[in-house]
Amino acid sequence: MKVAVFGTTVSDSFTPVLNEFFGFLKANKIEVQLFQPFCSFLTDELKTEPFYTSFFNSYRDFKNNCDYIFSVGGDGTFLHSVLNIRNFDIPVVGVNSGRLGFLADISEDQVHNALTQIFNRNFTLVERTMLEVNFKGQENLDFNYALNEITVLKTDTSSMINIYAYLDKELLNNYWADGLIIATPTGSTAYSLSVGGPIITPDSENFVITPLAPHNLTVRPLVVPDNYEIKLKVEGRGTHFLTSLDFRSVAVDLSTEIKVKKARFKLKTVQLPGQTFFSTLRNKLMWGIDKRN
Repeated sequence: MKVAVFGTTVSDSFTPVLNEFFGFLKANKIEVQLFQPFCSFLTDELKTEPFYTSFFNSYRDFKNNCDYIFSVGGDGTFLHSVLNIRNFDIPVVGVNSGRLGFLADISEDQVHNALTQIFNRNFTLVERTMLEVNFKGQENLDFNYALNEITVLKTDTSSMINIYAYLDKELLNNYWADGLIIATPTGSTAYSLSVGGPIITPDSENFVITPLAPHNLTVRPLVVPDNYEIKLKVEGRGTHFLTSLDFRSVAVDLSTEIKVKKARFKLKTVQLPGQTFFSTLRNKLMWGIDKRN
């Protein structure tokens, strides 16, 4: 078996888990392709000796013949890991050393069991929709895809922007707001959720369109089929607006038109036995927990 391991930083308290993690890989003679900056952090800052057989620094030298990539960190680290595997069709396993962890959903006390299940191929693959984002009139990002969402935002703290949103060729609405989020089912539990958007299951074939602080209070989040191409045109007092693809932001000229559609490939994630989307919601959002019980 061949795996890749990606991470950025983790706390000192996570060191025993890392030792167990790399110890399992070594004991089972698994080939490990380790992210070089993460290795440097582990050896220099945590004084650990991670097991590895090769390095990678970016998608350019990433060997795409591995069976899985382990993302060690939080959901932000998970999103970073996607930049390295791109459309290589490699399942991602999220090991949570952060806080909430919707994507990185393997907790530290589950690591050994999770590795055993994965080593024995006892799991389910969940396919997650990706967004493809194209800028008309401006150069695209190096990797113009997003797992969670694309967000259009105003650049200053005062004036709102006017965002014309089209579904295929039909005008949906002109949103006078601070911004607009177009989220995938995966992204429905991220930024969109925090501003009042609905939660939809990962296998739903939908997008969520969620306005940010709209001036018209009757404007609400909307769920639409993901076979639409969504076109955005922005008007405002300034010359630019901000566009964010997951964690990557870029200033966009006001004359630029944005087209958003479902990507031709999906991201695969590993779901272990006993894990479901609904159990994740209950555990992470503490549904059903009442101090009175």
